[in-house]
Amino acid sequence: MIALLQRVTHAMLRIDGREYSRIGPGLVVLLGIEKDDDESRADRMLQRLLSYRVFADDEGRMNRSLRDVAGDLMLVSQFTLAASTDKGLRPSFSAAMPPDRAEQLYDYMVDKARTESGVTLATGRFGADMKVALENDGPVTFLLRG
Repeated sequence: MIALLQRVTHAMLRIDGREYSRIGPGLVVLLGIEKDDDESRADRMLQRLLSYRVFADDEGRMNRSLRDVAGDLMLVSQFTLAASTDKGLRPSFSAAMPPDRAEQLYDYMVDKARTESGVTLATGRFGADMKVALENDGPVTFLLRG
Protein backbone atom coordinates (compact mmCIF):
# COMPACT_ATOMS: atom_id res chain seq x y z
CA MET A 1 0.00 0.00 0.00
CA ILE A 2 1.30 3.41 -0.93
CA ALA A 3 0.06 6.68 0.52
CA LEU A 4 1.13 10.08 -0.72
CA LEU A 5 0.11 12.47 2.03
CA GLN A 6 0.07 16.22 1.72
CA ARG A 7 -0.48 18.63 4.56
CA VAL A 8 -3.04 21.16 3.35
CA THR A 9 -4.76 24.33 4.45
CA HIS A 10 -7.81 23.22 2.44
CA ALA A 11 -8.76 20.95 -0.45
CA MET A 12 -11.70 20.30 -2.73
CA LEU A 13 -12.48 17.35 -4.98
CA ARG A 14 -14.71 17.59 -8.07
CA ILE A 15 -16.34 14.84 -10.09
CA ASP A 16 -18.12 15.62 -13.37
CA GLY A 17 -17.54 19.33 -12.79
CA ARG A 18 -19.35 19.35 -9.44
CA GLU A 19 -17.98 19.60 -5.95
CA TYR A 20 -17.97 16.14 -4.39
CA SER A 21 -16.07 16.75 -1.15
CA ARG A 22 -14.07 19.38 0.69
CA ILE A 23 -11.84 19.66 3.76
CA GLY A 24 -10.24 22.39 5.81
CA PRO A 25 -6.80 22.07 7.41
CA GLY A 26 -5.55 18.51 7.44
CA LEU A 27 -4.24 15.85 5.08
CA VAL A 28 -5.02 14.88 1.51
CA VAL A 29 -3.99 11.26 1.04
CA LEU A 30 -3.69 9.69 -2.39
CA LEU A 31 -3.84 5.93 -1.88
CA GLY A 32 -2.36 3.30 -4.18
CA ILE A 33 -3.40 -0.29 -3.51
CA GLU A 34 -1.08 -3.09 -4.58
CA LYS A 35 -1.74 -6.79 -5.27
CA ASP A 36 -0.52 -8.08 -1.90
CA ASP A 37 -2.40 -5.55 0.22
CA ASP A 38 -5.05 -6.71 2.65
CA GLU A 39 -7.15 -5.45 5.56
CA SER A 40 -4.29 -5.69 8.05
CA ARG A 41 -2.12 -3.45 5.85
CA ALA A 42 -5.04 -1.06 5.43
CA ASP A 43 -5.49 -0.92 9.22
CA ARG A 44 -1.79 -0.24 9.74
CA MET A 45 -1.70 2.45 7.04
CA LEU A 46 -4.75 4.20 8.46
CA GLN A 47 -3.17 4.27 11.92
CA ARG A 48 0.05 5.68 10.44
CA LEU A 49 -1.88 8.39 8.58
CA LEU A 50 -3.76 9.41 11.71
CA SER A 51 -0.65 9.35 13.90
CA TYR A 52 2.08 10.58 11.53
CA ARG A 53 3.55 13.75 13.01
CA VAL A 54 3.55 16.36 10.25
CA PHE A 55 1.92 19.31 12.01
CA ALA A 56 3.89 21.92 13.90
CA ASP A 57 3.96 22.16 17.67
CA ASP A 58 4.36 25.46 19.54
CA GLU A 59 8.08 25.47 18.67
CA GLY A 60 7.49 24.92 14.96
CA ARG A 61 8.63 21.28 14.97
CA MET A 62 6.64 18.54 13.27
CA ASN A 63 5.48 16.86 16.46
CA ARG A 64 1.69 16.79 16.08
CA SER A 65 -0.46 14.29 14.26
CA LEU A 66 -3.75 14.71 12.43
CA ARG A 67 -5.54 13.52 15.56
CA ASP A 68 -3.56 15.93 17.76
CA VAL A 69 -4.63 18.94 15.70
CA ALA A 70 -8.18 17.66 15.01
CA GLY A 71 -7.49 18.01 11.30
CA ASP A 72 -9.56 16.75 8.38
CA LEU A 73 -8.69 13.79 6.17
CA MET A 74 -9.39 13.44 2.45
CA LEU A 75 -8.79 9.88 1.26
CA VAL A 76 -8.59 9.45 -2.53
CA SER A 77 -7.88 6.22 -4.42
CA GLN A 78 -5.12 6.59 -7.01
CA PHE A 79 -4.00 3.39 -8.72
CA THR A 80 -1.23 5.21 -10.59
CA LEU A 81 0.82 5.26 -7.38
CA ALA A 82 1.24 1.50 -7.79
CA ALA A 83 2.87 1.96 -11.21
CA SER A 84 6.33 0.70 -11.99
CA THR A 85 8.34 3.46 -13.67
CA ASP A 86 11.76 1.82 -13.56
CA LYS A 87 12.04 1.08 -17.27
CA GLY A 88 10.88 2.53 -20.53
CA LEU A 89 8.67 5.49 -21.27
CA ARG A 90 5.32 4.09 -20.17
CA PRO A 91 4.26 3.01 -16.66
CA SER A 92 3.41 -0.60 -15.92
CA PHE A 93 0.50 -1.28 -13.60
CA SER A 94 1.23 -4.96 -13.01
CA ALA A 95 1.75 -4.36 -9.26
CA ALA A 96 -1.66 -2.70 -8.83
CA MET A 97 -4.48 -4.71 -7.30
CA PRO A 98 -7.29 -5.49 -9.77
CA PRO A 99 -10.01 -2.81 -9.59
CA ASP A 100 -12.79 -4.94 -8.07
CA ARG A 101 -10.61 -6.10 -5.16
CA ALA A 102 -8.97 -2.68 -4.77
CA GLU A 103 -12.36 -1.01 -4.49
CA GLN A 104 -13.35 -3.41 -1.70
CA LEU A 105 -10.15 -2.63 0.22
CA TYR A 106 -10.53 1.11 -0.36
CA ASP A 107 -14.14 0.93 0.91
CA TYR A 108 -12.94 -1.03 3.94
CA MET A 109 -10.38 1.66 4.74
CA VAL A 110 -12.94 4.46 4.25
CA ASP A 111 -15.40 2.70 6.56
CA LYS A 112 -12.72 2.26 9.24
CA ALA A 113 -11.68 5.90 8.94
CA ARG A 114 -15.30 7.04 9.14
CA THR A 115 -16.17 4.97 12.20
CA GLU A 116 -12.92 4.75 14.17
CA SER A 117 -10.63 7.67 13.35
CA GLY A 118 -12.33 10.51 15.21
CA VAL A 119 -11.50 12.95 12.38
CA THR A 120 -13.66 14.55 9.72
CA LEU A 121 -13.39 12.40 6.59
CA ALA A 122 -13.91 13.29 2.94
CA THR A 123 -13.39 10.92 0.02
CA GLY A 124 -13.29 10.66 -3.70
CA ARG A 125 -15.23 8.04 -5.65
CA PHE A 126 -13.32 4.92 -6.60
CA GLY A 127 -12.56 4.75 -10.32
CA ALA A 128 -13.96 8.19 -11.09
CA ASP A 129 -12.16 10.90 -13.05
CA MET A 130 -11.52 13.32 -10.21
CA LYS A 131 -10.08 16.82 -10.02
CA VAL A 132 -8.37 17.63 -6.73
CA ALA A 133 -7.58 21.25 -5.89
CA LEU A 134 -5.52 21.86 -2.78
CA GLU A 135 -3.23 24.27 -1.06
CA ASN A 136 -0.22 22.33 0.16
CA ASP A 137 0.86 23.76 3.51
CA GLY A 138 4.65 24.07 3.71
CA PRO A 139 4.80 22.42 1.23
CA VAL A 140 4.79 19.21 3.24
CA THR A 141 4.48 15.94 1.31
CA PHE A 142 5.46 12.41 2.35
CA LEU A 143 5.34 9.02 0.65
CA LEU A 144 4.46 6.18 3.00
CA ARG A 145 4.78 2.54 2.00
CA GLY A 146 3.67 -0.51 3.83
